[in-house]
Amino acid sequence: MDNRKIIIIGGGASGLLAAARASLRGLDVTLIEKNARPARKVMITGKGRCNVTNACFDINELISNVPRNPRFLYSAFSAFMPYDTIALFEELGVETKIERGNRVFPVSDKAVDIVDALVNYAKQSGVEIINASVKSLEIKDDLVTGVILENGERMKCDALAICTGGKSYPQTGSTGDGYIFARQAGHRVTELKPSLVPLVCSNNFIPSLQGLSLKNIGIKLFDGDELVYSDFGEMLFTHFGVSGPVILSASAHMDKPGEKKYTLSIDLKPALDEKTLDKRILRDFEENKNRDFINSLSKLLPNKIIPTVVKLSSIEPSSKCNSITKEQRLALVALLKSFTVDITDFRPIEEAVITSGGVDVKEIDPKTMKSKLISNLSFAGEIIDVDAYTGGFNLQIAFSTGYVCGNNI
Repeated sequence: MDNRKIIIIGGGASGLLAAARASLRGLDVTLIEKNARPARKVMITGKGRCNVTNACFDINELISNVPRNPRFLYSAFSAFMPYDTIALFEELGVETKIERGNRVFPVSDKAVDIVDALVNYAKQSGVEIINASVKSLEIKDDLVTGVILENGERMKCDALAICTGGKSYPQTGSTGDGYIFARQAGHRVTELKPSLVPLVCSNNFIPSLQGLSLKNIGIKLFDGDELVYSDFGEMLFTHFGVSGPVILSASAHMDKPGEKKYTLSIDLKPALDEKTLDKRILRDFEENKNRDFINSLSKLLPNKIIPTVVKLSSIEPSSKCNSITKEQRLALVALLKSFTVDITDFRPIEEAVITSGGVDVKEIDPKTMKSKLISNLSFAGEIIDVDAYTGGFNLQIAFSTGYVCGNNI
């Protein structure tokens, strides 16, 4: 056994895997986690089901789902791919399944099974997990020599890894402590902002749509006249704006929404082209020719959005369907194919799935996750300035960087 003392700060996905891998190499590993139970954030991923990875087995496709500093992850992904994640959890007794979009979940649909497997893997590998908060690092002669805990206790180490996560979901323990430690070690932390986050909209009809969930819709995100992103899937209107899977993905393509003119065009009927949709509306109008316009759309649209659509169409709600002109009908078609909302801001970083920004990748060796400034300091997970789209890619980043960190610390 090697008696070198290793400290891992942070018991999330990256920290637990890094600790287990380091301990399996014979190192004396202590993982410090400030929550009473590790991996609190993993518990809430995938709406409590845990989207553990994405069954994306081509490394270039995997890289293409990382919009921020993707090439930095090439070595880490090469060392530990999604199929390695799936195999690891199978070995740990957690069967997985693949769903739409190649999202991988435990067969049980319980995130707790993933958490328990990770924690048990670390413990059975010989990791000591202690419940404590780190106040600061101790650094001497360009080496980390230990940590000072909030209670004043000092713990010595021969090497240390910061795996504390970002600033999103602070109730799970991701309160940005790691950025403080990284700066203390001389590292640059890039601008921190929310990613995979709901969006604030300024339209006055938004509050009336609160709670409306839309499935099988298309979206296009524009920065002025430039198309930035398009997607298909589910979304939700809230009291402040829009949320849901396609919205969170769109947010990863946005930068400083308060300073740019972002608009979101929602195709409420993506399965129908304009001509087919016009025929459908014409048929509905024929069936309801003596009814008021506002009472003719219930087969076409959810009831909650009808008053807003009617108002935006500029057709009088009491107009009889048989009096609506072709021009008015075509304008209605255009509205349904491009229901537009104006985006003014991200919701706070505390509501984001992940943090965009972090420890500058130029200061980390991508093959080992070691600091280029302090030889016995390493990083893994969300604290690094990399982030990906929804679909299990961010947890895969945590596992891949944690694996490499633990194998090289």
